[in-house]
Amino acid sequence: MTRPYRIGQIVPSSNITMETEIPAMLNARQLIRPERFTFHSSRMRMKTVSKEELAAMDGESDRCALELSDAAVDVMGYACLVAIMSMGPGYHRESQKRLRERTKENGQETEVVTSAGALVDALKVLNAKKVVVVAPYMKPLTEMVVDYIQREGTEVLEYRALEIPNNLDVARHDTAKLPDIVASMDFSDADAIVLSACVQMPSLAAVPKVEALTGKPVVTAAIATTYQMLKALDLEPVVPGAGALLSGAY
Repeated sequence: MTRPYRIGQIVPSSNITMETEIPAMLNARQLIRPERFTFHSSRMRMKTVSKEELAAMDGESDRCALELSDAAVDVMGYACLVAIMSMGPGYHRESQKRLRERTKENGQETEVVTSAGALVDALKVLNAKKVVVVAPYMKPLTEMVVDYIQREGTEVLEYRALEIPNNLDVARHDTAKLPDIVASMDFSDADAIVLSACVQMPSLAAVPKVEALTGKPVVTAAIATTYQMLKALDLEPVVPGAGALLSGAY
């Protein structure tokens, strides 16, 4: 392809991190690979991370997919892990299929990735049978996320729910605190660390430090989404400084 690849994102209205971390990773990739990217978003209304607001927000995802297909994006990512996981086991498959159908109806059939599906698939790619998880959500929502991951075949040995209800406050969480949070957990039997089970909680800058601290692969929802987007575009899933999954080994 001679033109840049168009990356579409379906994001909560209050999400500011996914439009930072995914461009950061793909721009870093441009330093070592020839492909170029542009970034395009459509928003679903959500301010408070509650099951009720998440369900209402998910109802707007079809409109967003339609809008992004108007721009003929090459891949689109549904950038809210907990919205998908709170809708019940396996919902990422239903969502991806339905949203792709919306783009097909608009004459622009487009591969759809969800951050929820990307994370559970990434754990399979890493052959991670056991993990520890850090999430910013209130405990009931975090437990839904843990249950979703476990139903997909990965055991969650321990989790931390940071219990931040306001989505903008999630984006303000200090990334530098994440290594100490992980250090306080028993990760000895874990195969991998899920450093952020949320695309709104910034984590990218802490990934190398936590990999050095634990000696284990570290993945985040944003890293997993980037990996799946690159695979969907049939591009090599490699990004410098973005952890084991994007190291080129997978």
